[in-house]
Amino acid sequence: MKPLIVANWKCNPGTLGEAQRLFDSIKSVQKAEVVICPPFVYLSALKATGSQDVFWEDGGAYTGEISPSMLKNMGVRYVIVGHSERRKYLKETNEMIDRKTKAAVVQGLRPILCIDKISQIPGDLSNEAIIAYEPLFAIGTGKACSLDRARKMRLAIERSTSGKNPILYGGSVNAQNAREYVSEAGFQGLLVGGASLRPGEFVDIIKNVCYC
Repeated sequence: MKPLIVANWKCNPGTLGEAQRLFDSIKSVQKAEVVICPPFVYLSALKATGSQDVFWEDGGAYTGEISPSMLKNMGVRYVIVGHSERRKYLKETNEMIDRKTKAAVVQGLRPILCIDKISQIPGDLSNEAIIAYEPLFAIGTGKACSLDRARKMRLAIERSTSGKNPILYGGSVNAQNAREYVSEAGFQGLLVGGASLRPGEFVDIIKNVCYC
């Protein structure tokens, strides 16, 4: 199985032209399964297969929301749910995130559930879900999690889910530490934030992981 490398562009870049250049600079790397998650407004133009969020209803009077079926019809295959920034700034709860996760699975999308602790994993999590362990102290800080701590958390997640869900690591991933999270800490891939906006480094991350 190829490593899964997910790029979360967050609220970047500022223009479609920049987004297209960034997308084109990394889309040719084939040694891993690479999923780009741009802002909603770029999904169609880039034909990207990843989304940064999804709503839990499939239609209706929900101003500003994007439904699972809309994303599926655009060719999206993966959706990030429960990112810590949405939990913090938009006050998303575990219940809301669980509803999003279930709605995504119903439409045949693979949710990437972001967690910082085991209690954020629902007991009835679908086998289709992917878990991304993102320690809060490591997100956007440049202070990556130690391999020992990351490995222990991966093992705890596996015990909690009976090993049925792939597990990614996210949080200050860069070209220097990416390989070790897969080869030594045992993750099946990575969720990359800031480094995914730097084409040269992101390509190096992919190549380093693929040579594990």
